[in-house]
Amino acid sequence: MGYLSMKGKAAVVAAAAVFVLAVAQLQTAAYAAEFDYFVLALQWPGNSCRNISSCCPDNGCCPGYGRTHAPNQFTIHGLWPEYDDEDSKWPSCCSDERFDPKAISPLNWIILSEVWPSYRCDSETTCNGEKSSFLAAQYEKHGTCAAPIIKGQYEYFTKATTLYTKYDVTKVLNDAGIVASVAPYPIMYILDELRRAFHAMPKITCAEDGVVKEIWLCFDKDFNPRNCAFSLSCPTFVRLLPTDVPDFEPVGEGAIPRMAKIAQVVI
Repeated sequence: MGYLSMKGKAAVVAAAAVFVLAVAQLQTAAYAAEFDYFVLALQWPGNSCRNISSCCPDNGCCPGYGRTHAPNQFTIHGLWPEYDDEDSKWPSCCSDERFDPKAISPLNWIILSEVWPSYRCDSETTCNGEKSSFLAAQYEKHGTCAAPIIKGQYEYFTKATTLYTKYDVTKVLNDAGIVASVAPYPIMYILDELRRAFHAMPKITCAEDGVVKEIWLCFDKDFNPRNCAFSLSCPTFVRLLPTDVPDFEPVGEGAIPRMAKIAQVVI
């Protein structure tokens, strides 16, 4: 058996490195593809904004900074890959890819800030332990796990906002007479109206006093509506509180709103 030259050995090492990298990439893609469905999680600002203690440019609750009023519609929290097995933790931080604002620069940032605002004044912690924006944290934690169904940052944010527009939860509820109010609504009335409109059962999360915090819409991997898992645990009557933000002096980074704790969930 002959000996490899130095050049030949280098070629073998390089080929092995490429092979290892390719296997790692395939394993990552396979892992990400193992999730079962998507959740479009929508926040109700009437709950998020009632707990803020100060205002800043990044807080979507606060008028000013180009906003004339706090949101009065459901807004996007995130688009999340999920498992059917509720005992399994959702996939997160599936790669070391970092959020790049330039990747989504073709999107209308004014509209994006309206439909996908943060309700915090501090930075979010990303998968890499760095401080960054709410959008960065959502992509790095959840968007990286959406491959190969969703490829890249632009497609992730485009898909989420497209689903948000197509499945307009706020409009469906308003058309059914379900509007922001301190008066309670039967929770099954809310669920039935959304199920009738989208042909799938949603999921509702509540703060501990029965105030609606989020509504989740579930989709299969082709983005057709599907039922979310069902488990009735919210109060029989829930409230969609109006968005009522006290007047605060604007502040800079560091002001952190106190978010209402999820104590009860309707799935």
